[in-house]
Amino acid sequence: MNKQAQEVAEQFTKAVIEDITPLGNGLINDTFLVKSKPSAFVLQRINTQVFPQPKLIMENLGELNRHIQNKNKAVVKLTIPRILKTSTEKSYFIDNQNNFWRALEFVSNTESIELLTSEKQAEQVGYSLAHFHHLLSDIETALFHDTLPGFHITPSYFQQYQLIENIEKPENQKKIQQCKDFIAKFAVKIDVLEKAKQQGLLVERITHGDPKLNNFLFTKNTEEIISLIDLDTVKPGLVHYDIADCIRSCCHNTALNTFDLKLCKVILSSYLKEMADVFTHSDYDYLYPAIELIPFELGLRFFTDYLLGNQYFKVETSEQNLDRAYSQFQLCKAIQKQETEIRLFISTLL
Repeated sequence: MNKQAQEVAEQFTKAVIEDITPLGNGLINDTFLVKSKPSAFVLQRINTQVFPQPKLIMENLGELNRHIQNKNKAVVKLTIPRILKTSTEKSYFIDNQNNFWRALEFVSNTESIELLTSEKQAEQVGYSLAHFHHLLSDIETALFHDTLPGFHITPSYFQQYQLIENIEKPENQKKIQQCKDFIAKFAVKIDVLEKAKQQGLLVERITHGDPKLNNFLFTKNTEEIISLIDLDTVKPGLVHYDIADCIRSCCHNTALNTFDLKLCKVILSSYLKEMADVFTHSDYDYLYPAIELIPFELGLRFFTDYLLGNQYFKVETSEQNLDRAYSQFQLCKAIQKQETEIRLFISTLL
């Protein structure tokens, strides 16, 4: 049992702790499952290099919880994990190494998956993300802090890249050059969503920020989603980044670097059915550009981190971020090849 995690976990419970084990495969925070009686809970050490103001994260989560708790329970179809308090009634704990910890309710009898295996699962993903957006569509975005300034602002990532693109790396010159060439070719499309926002064609709403597939919790042995977790990145933004990132995560065949158009259609159809009374014509118009942009943006972030020596994303090898970047750029190319069909399908959902 992790001694440090145990000492911190004891700040959030008076129960006897039976076991503490790593949970999930997140690239940013350290997450543990704390088993105790009568119930388990999730303990997380927030990466303060990524989230320099973690107290603001907790304020956002508190606002999110209050808003959903005030909804008619009959209309809320997702469980949002409760924030657990310390013995001194704080929503976080700072240890003697200045690490920032928080604890959340563990949603029991659930499981996450890494790969969609049915259209029913895809339908649930689309509906659940849309339901999350819909539940928050009537809240003032000004109530939420921007905990990650610049997050999902693709032109900002490109500016960061331009400052360091000439850093020399001795290995894998061919793959490095392929990544640089793709970035240069895509550059004219980088500001498509931000321009639309500046022109008033798209408006900010509250977003999840990281709705990849394994952040949806299915009831065990079913194809029903009951929770959406990993809420550190909840903040004002364009929901287009959310739906596009969800599709990127769910429809990427990583073995072949191909894009599953069939699953994409199921997710979009389910998502837009739930969001029909919220979305405008402009929202529909910018769905395809978002779907194309997000894998490029993530690839750009991976590639930049690789050039900087892997400072942001956790890696197991020095070239893992390069490989991740290349994979995302290949996915982006696969999406571009199916642009006409994706746009035509979206037009049928208006």
